[in-house]
Amino acid sequence: ITPEKLQTLCSRLFSTQFHQSVDLTRPGTAGDVLRASIAPQHDDKFAYKTLDYEKVKHDMAHSTDRNKALLLQALRWRLTQSAPHLRDPVMTAFVQNDLLGCATPGEHRDVVLSLLTAPLEILRQSASRMFNAFASMSAGRTYLAQNQDLFKGLMDNLRSEDKDSITREMILGALQKLSLRRNLQTAMIDKGVIEWLVKVLEDNDSLSDYTLEYSVALLMNLCLRTAGKKRCIQNANQTLKVLSDLLGHENQEIRPYVNGALYSILAIPTIREEAKAMGMEEILRCFIKEDQPDMNRQIEFIIKQLNSTESVDEYESDDEEDEEDEEDQDAMESDLDKDEILKPEGDELSGEPLLAGGYLTRGANSARARRRQQKDFDGMNEPLRRPVTPSHRRLQDPSRKSQPRFP
Repeated sequence: ITPEKLQTLCSRLFSTQFHQSVDLTRPGTAGDVLRASIAPQHDDKFAYKTLDYEKVKHDMAHSTDRNKALLLQALRWRLTQSAPHLRDPVMTAFVQNDLLGCATPGEHRDVVLSLLTAPLEILRQSASRMFNAFASMSAGRTYLAQNQDLFKGLMDNLRSEDKDSITREMILGALQKLSLRRNLQTAMIDKGVIEWLVKVLEDNDSLSDYTLEYSVALLMNLCLRTAGKKRCIQNANQTLKVLSDLLGHENQEIRPYVNGALYSILAIPTIREEAKAMGMEEILRCFIKEDQPDMNRQIEFIIKQLNSTESVDEYESDDEEDEEDEEDQDAMESDLDKDEILKPEGDELSGEPLLAGGYLTRGANSARARRRQQKDFDGMNEPLRRPVTPSHRRLQDPSRKSQPRFP
């Protein structure tokens, strides 16, 4: 059998599976040649064509709301619908050209933030999807974190949108991913995000799976911090009731986050006493099942924490200890493009044809441009500050232990 024949067979048999579940651009034991031979072949003709970002930013400010929405959608699709190995160069170009105005205060930053509160729903939705897509990548989170006004804009949008709106889902997803960064965790805790989440989760049966998973994951990430634990003291009974109710929710994806939040806040003696008074140990033991050894282990550690006699002083300095480097969590989940209500009408263009039709620069696909983009990208990513986001947990190897980290 010739190598060419073997390559063809491998591509036919495995290209779909590998495209959906494995990032073949990452190092692996099979070697570069094998990975290249079975990786799906992608059309790179648009991959490195440089956009005229001055024109892009002009139209984000001065075109009609519908055109702005279509433009944002097309730009997002360059991230969400391209092959994994093309996303880093695309993000690099967006960041270098300050697409969302996060690097430099000024008129463009104000324009982008105003898109989140635009009267037209499809524009608000396009903007929120774009922020969520940026937050899905480590380089995007680093870029978004430069905008000190962004967090307030996202929070205002989160509280004003209807609970069933896609826009609120996207903003919530973006905030959860941004909570992987320590300084943004602190800002969210100070702004009362924990209390807001607890209130939202009281009516958990009415929430979509996306909202539920990202809300609980965000709550856990914030409760890992000492400041977050202490914010739960005033509403300890309400918080414990919400978490105990979530233990029995039919969506099993949220269980590790619920367990992590419980384990964290039970480090506070007053919360432990409140939990004992409501019979938390008996509640927890109801969820021990023979066919779930990993989950049983987490529950046992929560019970041990519940019966601990350690003082709160043991936890006073944990916000100041050195942080260990975490694995980068980049996961461009399909939910970013779900339930699109924005469709081209008449002779309107969308996606890459829209960008190619009016926003490309001359010589955009030159080898020099590609080398420059790749060189500038090297070293941009930072280690993550906090543990987990739902999309990453679903995509990672099932054999790996997922966060939270119990003893």
